Amino acid sequence: QVQLVESGGGSVQTGGSLRLSCAGSKYYYMGWFRQAPGKEREGVAAINGAGTTTYADSVKGRFTISQDNAKNTLYLQMNSLKPEDTAMYYCATTAYCSGGNCLNQYHYNYWGQGTQVTVSS
Repeated sequence: QVQLVESGGGSVQTGGSLRLSCAGSKYYYMGWFRQAPGKEREGVAAINGAGTTTYADSVKGRFTISQDNAKNTLYLQMNSLKPEDTAMYYCATTAYCSGGNCLNQYHYNYWGQGTQVTVSS
């Protein structure tokens, strides 16, 4: 049974930073997703076991996904935060990611409970 637990969310002002963590066993692919009220959940960043990363255009240059395999922990460093980054953030894992589009939520089987990020202007 795969269990993922996110932490690190909070409230910051525009331009601030947060680092999210996701602890738990995982498969080859891991991703961070977010869902704002009234919007569909979207992929933010993904990483595979080889360390290859993928980012949504909206966060490129601001967010960094990384993993510490020894600690079974996934991270999302978020810098230069904007109000539009406000959402519930989830981590997820899957053994298979077809077509290389690992930002597609429908590839992922296991999800954490989420951690809230709020960015105020």
